Amino acid sequence: MYYLGVDGGGSGCRAVLADAAGRILGRGAAGPANVFSNPEGAQANVLAASAQAMAGVCGANEVVAALGLAGVNVAGAGLAQKLPFARSRVETDVVIALKGALGDAPGIVATIGTGSVFARQQGGELRVIGGWGLTLGDEGGGAWLGRALCAQALSAADGLAENTPFLAEIVTDLGGPAGVVRFAAQATPADFAALAPRITNSDDTAALRLLELATEKVAAAIALLQPRAGSLPVVFLGGLGACYAARLSGRWPIGAPLGDALDGALRLALRFQAENSDPVRVER
Repeated sequence: MYYLGVDGGGSGCRAVLADAAGRILGRGAAGPANVFSNPEGAQANVLAASAQAMAGVCGANEVVAALGLAGVNVAGAGLAQKLPFARSRVETDVVIALKGALGDAPGIVATIGTGSVFARQQGGELRVIGGWGLTLGDEGGGAWLGRALCAQALSAADGLAENTPFLAEIVTDLGGPAGVVRFAAQATPADFAALAPRITNSDDTAALRLLELATEKVAAAIALLQPRAGSLPVVFLGGLGACYAARLSGRWPIGAPLGDALDGALRLALRFQAENSDPVRVER
């Protein structure tokens, strides 16, 4: 048998194929794989990335697969049965991120990319908060930042907030106030998230205020997961992880990840076959 790990998020999907010894035999990549916002597209991208990883090595019927996908916490029921692999295990993307970063060690993982989700592993239990998507959550994530930037830019254009050069530039680049509205009406979370680097790379007062607000949202989630006694190490992951790690340095011990979410997915695939294990039990 061969072992496939898949990491599917709001911005893209990655797959890695290995043999029973864990030797990497192939890799693949495709578009977003959020099973809640776009279930058909997510499945298509999972299969496309997996096909790249398996190309010239094996067929799907020879594969034990573990997938960590965005949106599984609210959708994705029955997805494992729809996949062509010999055996399939589907978890949320936060589970594979945590397993990749911590292995089986205690700690907290803050995954902040397009969205945001936070998880604590301690005493064999896993607790997760966040990860509910842009409409109702994902505070501090790139999409949340980008949407907040658009709202702030419109408020400034109306004179309801201080209009800084940064906000004025955003309005101009998007085609004026009406252009901002048109962009936001059609934007996906990935589209909003594409604006986040403009915030993190700016020293404009409006950008700094947005980033400070986002930092406090992230800090509140981590603080909630910290035990009453002692302090667990925090590992930051995702495209914005390093930004928040730097801003929150000194509040808690910050650790380096053992690996990434794709490593965690592959670890689960290997364990799934070896232990015939059940899906990870997650406390919400």
